[in-house]
Amino acid sequence: MANQGPAYYSPYPAATYEGVITPPEGKALLLESVVDEETAMREVARVMLTSENATIFPGPQVLYGFNEEAKRKATLIKEMSEVLNAKMIPMYDYRPKYPKIDAEVEINPNHPNLTIWHNNIKAAIFIGVHCHYANVALKIVRAETDCYTIAICGLSGHEDAMATLRDQHSSELEKFIKIAKEVKAELGK
Repeated sequence: MANQGPAYYSPYPAATYEGVITPPEGKALLLESVVDEETAMREVARVMLTSENATIFPGPQVLYGFNEEAKRKATLIKEMSEVLNAKMIPMYDYRPKYPKIDAEVEINPNHPNLTIWHNNIKAAIFIGVHCHYANVALKIVRAETDCYTIAICGLSGHEDAMATLRDQHSSELEKFIKIAKEVKAELGK
């Protein structure tokens, strides 16, 4: 067989090699299916509320209050974690820290699976993570863990997440929190 290139170095090829692409505006992605945003929000809430060690990984775009939108999102993410009964592991700085990282306190874009494995995380939301780091992290997590990954992205989303919500800003986060409260009540949690 001919050399298939770097995309096939992983035992699980990138989603784009399997025909999965980011959803169009106004839609979301659940596994390989394009769905309505509200459908995805309900499923994301259900998964987070029913998974062991559900965790939110907020990144620098929401952790550092560089503008009013970032400050508002940070407040909403804290509320989201309370509604979803989720832990938070902040990703303040995810530059590679070789030769050693402390997997208990940080997630590294080259080894995010260590944090997920070490904490036995079965569902995770990545939010406020720069897209180029999220793309790398989601590919590694997808290939190396059984964690259900969710990307809540301010831009076009991430095809390697099991669920991706695109164009998510404060108003969309407020909508998600409202839906999550409804799903939580339906589940009796």
